[in-house]
Amino acid sequence: MQAIYIPIQSLHPFEGHPYKVQDNDEMNRLIESIQEQGVLTPLIVRPLEDTAAEYEVISGHRRLRAAQKAGLKEVPAFIHAVDRDEAAIQLVDSNLHRENILPSEKAFAYKLKMNALDHRGKSCGQVGHKSRDFVSETESGRQVQRYIRLTHLLPGLLDLVDEGRIAFTVGVELSYLTIEEQRIVLDTIAMYDCTPSYSQACRMHRESEAGGVRNRIEAILAEEKPNQREKVSFPYEQLRRYFPSDYTPKQMTESILQLLERERRRRLDRGAR
Repeated sequence: MQAIYIPIQSLHPFEGHPYKVQDNDEMNRLIESIQEQGVLTPLIVRPLEDTAAEYEVISGHRRLRAAQKAGLKEVPAFIHAVDRDEAAIQLVDSNLHRENILPSEKAFAYKLKMNALDHRGKSCGQVGHKSRDFVSETESGRQVQRYIRLTHLLPGLLDLVDEGRIAFTVGVELSYLTIEEQRIVLDTIAMYDCTPSYSQACRMHRESEAGGVRNRIEAILAEEKPNQREKVSFPYEQLRRYFPSDYTPKQMTESILQLLERERRRRLDRGAR
């Protein structure tokens, strides 16, 4: 198959594609490479229905963005005359091999591919086709479904999963909360600079299904997690000057802990008002 050069203005991103095209250091390196050598790997595109010469990008969104920023007017591309469902499947499969794919990208990619498989199956009369089992060659259908659950998270919570501040399994459990409950979780995380553990997320999930957890979220997240206790150390001689001379190290420690507990309760009371 011969690549042809297509004007950039005739190329359009795949509608609803799940991969983030970010203007970061990696993008800057790609722009420099294109300025020096051009686009070495052709894009893969498909003709848009009901247009004369317009194309939708299947593979190469980052290259297209970099080429635009590098000032190119046209880029090489292979044209695949496929329908949208087949294009969605190709788009997902061509990107899942990336090393640094974000959980949110994989979540929306799996959802896009599963919807395409579902639609294609129904078009062929295959009602009840378990397409989730065919979405990935490396992960089970159950794991695929867990990833797709992340698409039910509020954007702010999904960002925390991408950043690694919330674990993948925690994100899955939080995805079962209502939008209002998720919003309270997000606000509480911001207010107290804390994130839920897996056990806390499971409890919120269970209580949400049992009738609602919105009035319990702050209390659950405020609970101390043994594996997340902050350890702070100070030189003994610096602390000694703040206490009576007859205080033992144990008494000093107890006083500091009491002070910290009072501050914690003050913050909780302030948040409840």
